[in-house]
Amino acid sequence: MDKDTFLLPGEVLEDLQLAGMKILQKTTGFRFSMDAVLLADFARMGSHDRVVDFGTGTGILPLLLLGRGKGLSYDAFEIQPDMADMCRRTMACNHVSDRIHVHCMDVREAHTVLGYEKTDHIICNPPFGQPGCSLVNPSPEKAVARHLGEDGLLPWLQEGFRLLRGHGRFSMIYPAERMLQAMEQMDSVHLTPKRFRLIYPGPDRAANLVLIEAQKNAKPLLHTEPPLMVRDGDGNESEEIRSIYHLA
Repeated sequence: MDKDTFLLPGEVLEDLQLAGMKILQKTTGFRFSMDAVLLADFARMGSHDRVVDFGTGTGILPLLLLGRGKGLSYDAFEIQPDMADMCRRTMACNHVSDRIHVHCMDVREAHTVLGYEKTDHIICNPPFGQPGCSLVNPSPEKAVARHLGEDGLLPWLQEGFRLLRGHGRFSMIYPAERMLQAMEQMDSVHLTPKRFRLIYPGPDRAANLVLIEAQKNAKPLLHTEPPLMVRDGDGNESEEIRSIYHLA
């Protein structure tokens, strides 16, 4: 089928350079970033896992994971109707609609369609904006994509606990400065932080992001992974970043 069949005005179909897959994105508006690529690399899951993506946006995370041979089936949740529609068309374009199911609904209601304790792994690249702590973007689309609700991250973690099987995993990327808050909230809903990795823009810069994996009803034992440098001392992409993108 011709690519124009999937395109609407203001959209572009881009090559992911991974397993022949492509993704629809808007020429202006929210677009996926390095965060998704790093989270897809960090997430540990088996080839037969049932995976849920909270706030899928363009659907980039399920595509990256599928291309890497991680997970068997995916349920991707997106509250914005136009983004969910674009995401569905992306999956149809890639002939993976039978494996990646897109739901246009609030993450907090995921259990109404998936049931309780039937998910092996949840991935989450949540909005980083905090109510009352950052300016809300005047664009409604960008505001939803970049800002959490009044209750912050907690409702998403609570829903994660409902969906996950015993000892299921929850993997996310989050601002490094709010790592402690995120881990405390995870622990409060019995999603025990098990490993984390700090991401640094460069060797002379403070960490700005953190990758966290929590496990449902697990014993408290936290593993620190080596730091990830995005750029080296000369300002070039680090060897590890190039390696990750080669697989991405």
